[in-house]
Amino acid sequence: MDAKAGARERFESVRDGLIEISHRIHAHPELGFEEEKASTWLCERLSEEGFAVERGICDLPTAFRARAGAGPVHVAICAEYDSLPGIGHACGHNIIAASALGAAIAAAQVADEVGLTVSVIGTPAEEVGNASGKVLLLERGAFAGVDAAMMVHPAPIDVCRARVIAASMFDVHCTGKASHASAFPELGINAADALTVAQTAIGLLRQHIRDTDRIHGIVTHGGDAPNVVPAHTSARYIIRSETLEQLTELRGRVYRCFEAGALATGASLQIVGGDKPYAEMRHDARLAQLYQRNAERLGRTFPDPQVWENRPTGSTDMGNVSLAVPSIHPMIGINSLPAVNHQPEFAAHCVTPDADQALVDGAIAMAWTCIDLAALSGKS
Repeated sequence: MDAKAGARERFESVRDGLIEISHRIHAHPELGFEEEKASTWLCERLSEEGFAVERGICDLPTAFRARAGAGPVHVAICAEYDSLPGIGHACGHNIIAASALGAAIAAAQVADEVGLTVSVIGTPAEEVGNASGKVLLLERGAFAGVDAAMMVHPAPIDVCRARVIAASMFDVHCTGKASHASAFPELGINAADALTVAQTAIGLLRQHIRDTDRIHGIVTHGGDAPNVVPAHTSARYIIRSETLEQLTELRGRVYRCFEAGALATGASLQIVGGDKPYAEMRHDARLAQLYQRNAERLGRTFPDPQVWENRPTGSTDMGNVSLAVPSIHPMIGINSLPAVNHQPEFAAHCVTPDADQALVDGAIAMAWTCIDLAALSGKS
């Protein structure tokens, strides 16, 4: 039996249990850095499968590393398992986590035979938008000694090299002065007006930014009562650009919009966060080619790359990993259209038979890609 057949046979022996883990994580959504149940379930399963498991690595309680094999080619498979506020696993991180386990268990079966070391790195808080799990894990050495990194991410369709752009999330706090909104409005400084001016300025700025730039946000606190001049307001914004370099330029222009709101109203301004942004994703060409070939062997199909790989999508801290380690982040289709990521309807699709098949195919394709990489590496 060749290595790929052995890896697939091993995966099939744990297939039902991995689907159960995916559904269990989906049923118990946890926000970033709070994924106590999910990280525990994943670590317990990896320990049962013979992996050496380290919990709470790099001073992150819900991060972990699990390792098997002792070959010269070290591949890290990244697991994400946080959810979105209010809509649960509407980005399918339950599938990401379970497929990472499946790929690692399958590859570990033949790791010593083909020359692999396989690690699952549990990376919390991908959805937080700043100073996230992978950003902090990278800074603290979790990916040291890794030759390649990979994961698969659910989406409506399969895309091998999705155009993932850089992003920065930050909180804005405006402070004015409360007063009676009818009797003594002239004594107040309206912090809500500061945000209104800033949002208007951002709307006008959109005429003059790149077509790949994105600016979007929400007001998280708009005041306390309609008859009180708002003394404190806040907002949370995300800005995105093609690269970290372009993001730095855009950040300054957006910040000035908030400064304009504060200046116009007399409010004070504080901007918090945005200091540890997500980088653009640089897909390693060789790894991507290997993955696509293996996925196609399993029956996956990839639509016209000229359409789907040129359309800017979201952002992920896997981009930061890709700047440090050869990496891939393919999208794996769950047949959800018209539902798309970050919609409640997409969350519902993440525990369907199509989603379960994506878990299976993603895991096997990644395991086979690990095997191919070891064969091509020339290490001994």
